[in-house]
This record gives sequence, structure tokens and C-alpha cells, in this order.
Amino acid sequence: MADTLPRLSVVVPLYKEEDNVERLVDELHAALETYPGEFELVLVDDGSTDRTRDMLMEARSNRGDHIMVISHRRNLGQTQAMQTGLQAARGDVIAFMDGDLQNDPADIPAMVEKLEAEHLDLLCGWRKNRQDTLDRTLPSRMANWLIGRVSGVALHDYGCSLKVGRRDVLEGLDLRGEMHRFIPLWVANLTHPSQIAEIPVNHRARVAGTSKYGISRTPRVILDLLAAWFFLRFRERPGHFFGVAGLITGGLGGIALTYLFVLKLLGMDIGNRPLLITGVLLALVGLQLITTGLVAEMLTRLRSRGQPPLTKQTDAMGWTKGSNDRAE
Repeated sequence: MADTLPRLSVVVPLYKEEDNVERLVDELHAALETYPGEFELVLVDDGSTDRTRDMLMEARSNRGDHIMVISHRRNLGQTQAMQTGLQAARGDVIAFMDGDLQNDPADIPAMVEKLEAEHLDLLCGWRKNRQDTLDRTLPSRMANWLIGRVSGVALHDYGCSLKVGRRDVLEGLDLRGEMHRFIPLWVANLTHPSQIAEIPVNHRARVAGTSKYGISRTPRVILDLLAAWFFLRFRERPGHFFGVAGLITGGLGGIALTYLFVLKLLGMDIGNRPLLITGVLLALVGLQLITTGLVAEMLTRLRSRGQPPLTKQTDAMGWTKGSNDRAE
């Protein structure tokens, strides 16, 4: 391994994790105390209504200003919390992990080393021996299979939040909804899929707090997957998607109306034919789809990156290196 590794930012979203904050910060420092480079911790409180934010501020006060604490004014979801942390992070390499301590911080240094040694852009964790109940593992397996089929990027575990990537690639992401699950898809769109890999990581059972997720997330994941598929394939040309659909629909309507027009010229009654209503509807839908495509093309050319969410407080001053982070 090289004598030094890039500056590292560890981004951790938290929501109602007051019982895990102290142990989380302790384990992160224990894992990174021998890290041969500078690091910072970006801890994002996603609008918790318990003492999570207070515990984070206390940890920063005890540990030092290499801990950045960001608080959303309200709960915006894990994906937006990760996006907030990504925008605030200053490291050359950025690691994501959950705040419930089911991810093991001790895996992070080895992942950074592998990322550097193999010149990867993104390294994903694979919870090979996952310590979760069936109501969480079954939907996850279904989602992994579906995402792999739709995206063409085959990974064992899209849902593992433990990921390490290069800042110059990750800063091109704009995560929304449940899109944190699809980070490999977005990165594959920004770089070559061969620059994405995965590695087995330790996964632990939750020992404090309660899970915020379950099988109820499945419909949202499916909808976000459809959105991701559309965005990745038609981001620069949405008019092609709507335009083709509009031309096909409108064309069918036009054929039906032309046929009825010919019958009318031959003296036949077409007023009571269901095909008349069908043809008119198809023509109108086709026109609407084409118009939607034109509007989408205009919006594509006018789009700008979304603004970061409103936050109550951001504390960040410095970095720390190795074991020098211990409070006196």
C-alpha cells in the first residue's frame, strides 16, 4: 500500500439514531486512526425528532472540528441526506455508510486501498452474510435482480449503503427519491462500467434503535427504477421517447380516421362506430405526447442542478490524520 491515501470524507446519514451516535463516532475513529491520510466525518441528521442532533454536536465538541454536522430542518429521506453530505464533503475519496452500525466502519480503509490499487471509480459493499430478517432481505433480493436486468450493471447488492467512490465522479450525481440504491447506475452513466466493482463486507445485526425500512419501500423502489431507466436512456433526448410514442399513437389514430373518412365518402354511416371515438382519442393522445416531448426538450436545455436542501447548521473547519483525533 502507498505511504499515503487520498483525503477521505465519510458521509453518514442519520435519522432517529440517538442510541447509536456515540458508538458510531467511536467506531469510525477506531477504524480510521491508522488511516494513512487526512479524513473528515460528514454526519447528516435528517430532521430527527429525538436527541440525534444533540448527540452529534456533543461528539463534534469532544472529538474536534474534523467532524461536520449538518441538520435538515425536516425529514427528507436517506437519499437526500446522502446528497447533502456529498455536496458538503471535501475529500478526494468519499465513503457512504448507514448510521445504524449495521455497516462496519472497519471495512472503509480496505475499500479505499482497493479503490486506489485497482484505479476504480466506485467500489460497492456486498453484504454476503446479511444479518436481517426476511421482510428486508426478500424485497432486497428482488430489487437487486430487477435492477441488474434493467440496468445491465450486475451487482450482488445494490442496497448496501457502504460504498467508496472518487469525488470527481460522485459530484456529478443528483440523488432524489430512493435513488441512493441506484448510485452504481448513475456512476456507470458517468464512467465506464468496468470502473465499478464490489467487495464482500461485514454486516451486523442492529443492536440499538429501530429499522426505518421494510417491504413497504418496494413500490417506491420500482417507480424510482423506472425513473432511473428513463433518465439514463433519454436524459439528453426526452423528445425521442415521447415523440416516437406520439407518432405511433397518432399514426394509428390517423389510419383509423382515414379509413372512416373513406367509408363516409362511399356513403356509409360512421357516426355510431366505436372506431370513430378510438381514432379521435388516439390522434389526441399522439398530439399530446409529441407536445410533451417538445416541452421536455426545452426543459432539458434549460435545466440546472437542484439547490441543496435548507439546513439549520453546518459545522466544518478542519481535517485530522491518523490517531491525532483523540480528544484531550
